[in-house]
Amino acid sequence: MSAGKSSAAIRYTALRLAIFVGCLVAVAGLVQVGAVPKGLGDANFAWVILLALVISAPLSFVLLRKQREAMSQQISTKVDKAKSRLEANRSQEDGAA
Repeated sequence: MSAGKSSAAIRYTALRLAIFVGCLVAVAGLVQVGAVPKGLGDANFAWVILLALVISAPLSFVLLRKQREAMSQQISTKVDKAKSRLEANRSQEDGAA
């Protein structure tokens, strides 16, 4: 896989991670000031992570639409090229037989 072909996937993943980390920091801050409940018993850390995941998922879905479409287009192009190579190989095998 060349660097140009994986750039959309790397960019999308990095942006998703950045959104999650931002949500994690925001939720942790809200928990510290008491705006959000601290969770149940000793589950504070798990609660903060779970809440950050729940918040970051729809944000990523909406905010990263363009990057997701670019990544999807790259994957689709790669699949189409692989299919055409496979078909070419099959036709060469049929011609040799």
